[in-house]
Amino acid sequence: QVQLVESGGGLVQAGGSLKLSCAASGSTFSPYHSGWFRQAPGKEREFVAAINRMSTDSGYADAVKGRFTISRENAKNMMYLEMNNLKPEDTAVYYCATGAAALCRSRVLWDYWGQGALVTVSS
Repeated sequence: QVQLVESGGGLVQAGGSLKLSCAASGSTFSPYHSGWFRQAPGKEREFVAAINRMSTDSGYADAVKGRFTISRENAKNMMYLEMNNLKPEDTAVYYCATGAAALCRSRVLWDYWGQGALVTVSS
């Protein structure tokens, strides 16, 4: 019922910054929590960050703590992932997602997914 579209991916050098956006369509975005996952070549899709629907709590994978920030604007049906001090190992396709479980780190419990945005970090 919720359609998600990511934007903002691209190429960046190590140490640089990039901000991903995810636009949700429909009126069912606000009741759901938000999350970001990523999938590197040859690897499983992994949890990156999550935020609850009221933006009162958030969680991050250890690999991105202190560097990435997840946020959302319910009035605009938007969610974001601010990525700072990017590293080559951050290279992956990034997916935004929404679901009913707050701060869930398991991808199987998320209900809706975006198409993915490629982030490439060069050395």
